[in-house]
Amino acid sequence: MRKRSSAKSKDFYSTLKVRLLVIFCFFVLFGSGLTTRLFFLQIVNNEELAAQSTRQYASAEKIFYGRGTIFDRNQNELAMNIEVESVSIIPSAIENKKRTAELLASHLHLDSKAIYKKLASKKDFVWIKRKCNLQEVEELRALDLPGVGFVSEQKRFYPKRELAANIMGFVGLDNQGLSGVEHHHHSLLKGTTIRRVMEKDARGKYIRSVSLAGKTKSPSHDVVLTIDEVIQFITEHHLKKQVEKFKAESGLAIVMNPFTGEVYAMASVPQFNPNNYLAYPRHQWNNPVVSSSFEPGSIFKPLIAAAAIDAGLAKPKDLFFCENGKIRIGKVDIGEAANHRFGWLSLEDIISKSSNIGAIKIAQQLGEQKLYKYIKNFGFGGKTGIDLSGESSGQLKPVSSWSGLSLASISFGHEIGVTPIQMAVAMSAIANGGNLVVPRITKAVLKNGTVKESFEPKIRRRVISEKASQQMVEILKKTVKHGTGIPAAVAGFDAAGKTGTAQQIDPESGTYSKSDYLSSFIGFSPADAPQLVVLVMINKPQGSYWGGEVAGPVFSEISKEVLRYLNIPSKDERVYFLNRA
Repeated sequence: MRKRSSAKSKDFYSTLKVRLLVIFCFFVLFGSGLTTRLFFLQIVNNEELAAQSTRQYASAEKIFYGRGTIFDRNQNELAMNIEVESVSIIPSAIENKKRTAELLASHLHLDSKAIYKKLASKKDFVWIKRKCNLQEVEELRALDLPGVGFVSEQKRFYPKRELAANIMGFVGLDNQGLSGVEHHHHSLLKGTTIRRVMEKDARGKYIRSVSLAGKTKSPSHDVVLTIDEVIQFITEHHLKKQVEKFKAESGLAIVMNPFTGEVYAMASVPQFNPNNYLAYPRHQWNNPVVSSSFEPGSIFKPLIAAAAIDAGLAKPKDLFFCENGKIRIGKVDIGEAANHRFGWLSLEDIISKSSNIGAIKIAQQLGEQKLYKYIKNFGFGGKTGIDLSGESSGQLKPVSSWSGLSLASISFGHEIGVTPIQMAVAMSAIANGGNLVVPRITKAVLKNGTVKESFEPKIRRRVISEKASQQMVEILKKTVKHGTGIPAAVAGFDAAGKTGTAQQIDPESGTYSKSDYLSSFIGFSPADAPQLVVLVMINKPQGSYWGGEVAGPVFSEISKEVLRYLNIPSKDERVYFLNRA
């Protein structure tokens, strides 16, 4: 019995030893495997796993900061940035989604159904409303809603509201320039992109904003315009006043330096506020001064006269028979405006009295080829090169596409499409001695307050001789003193210019309307030493529609106030100081 018991005991201990050895080996192998795994996790794959951990427990959203400032020529701010807050949500952290959607919709003035869909999203982070106003943010903060957060951003702000809005343009939610200077100079103004890192807990819920990371090197510059905010205000004020007086559909005006091409003001009515551009019809965002073309009417006649004088085919005192008010071209009878009946008129009287038939006779002296060449040289049918997006080339058909009526029609500003900026540049060539300048809206680019680039005047080409320019100045002075431009006279200064009253095409009939007109005046002052070229166009005025009566007074008021603002001495003051000298 003892031997059997002893044998069994030995077998038991042998089995126990084997089991313990197996268990020991298992733990050794397990420990070795664990150590090896930890080695790979902590040493070999450390960077990859750390990045993965960051992705699991943090999320980043792009935020745009530091867009460049836009200044007027005297460095008054026209576009800047302000700090605002945007509302975001963490859908997984919101328990009562219906109630939260109702509260968000009520305080943010949004649709509750649309918000509820966002609350049901499986995303970690969802924007509810970007760049809210202060009242909205304060009201929501007071509610302390679970899962609703606030993110600081910068919002583009236009402190002068409607002033120069069509020039400035505006930006989108992510600070991308969408129109105007904001769009044209976006690469300079765009600012800095940062990534705001949001930390999450183990359940994937956002805890807090932990840092600003991934900051790019700022490419932001500031832009200084040639615009003067005072001149812009004067221009907008008088233009708007006249548009309202005549219950017109719209109006525009330009003020520019004829020698340098600098645009001091560029106005358009109706206006819009770029701080809230979505509240206005899309067509009001445009800048018709550069993007729209019109049949100019009689303000085109001085260019025909200048071409004939420069070509040596006519002189200011040369007489032309104006057919007593009616001329037949092919099978079409062309008459004078207001049924005037002119007989013999000198070239200068054709311009001052605005004779259509006289303009035809001058154009006939030139012929089709020379007329076309001069029109092209004055810059029509091509872009002026102004530094604004969306510039139109206008419409100028090649001579091969002209009809038997084209020469006659073009001579008094029909059958050709011109942009207002083209007209201002062409008149500048008459005012400055015959040179076609490149108009510009940008004066300089700044970086940290230091000028990095400045823009000098550019002359594209000579269009007419200096002598022809001087002769045209005298002709246009007579138009303001004794002709159709009398209402455009500028108190204390000699002015030169031309009226225009263009019939507009009726879109339904395809013929010229008997009630819709474009009333215009273009000119410069002081006439003998021009500082300003001013163009005024008023579209579809009611009641009177003559360019002299409707647009002329706006030219007069703008010129008078701007010349005073620029401290340009009046005619009497110049005479006084010359006598004293």
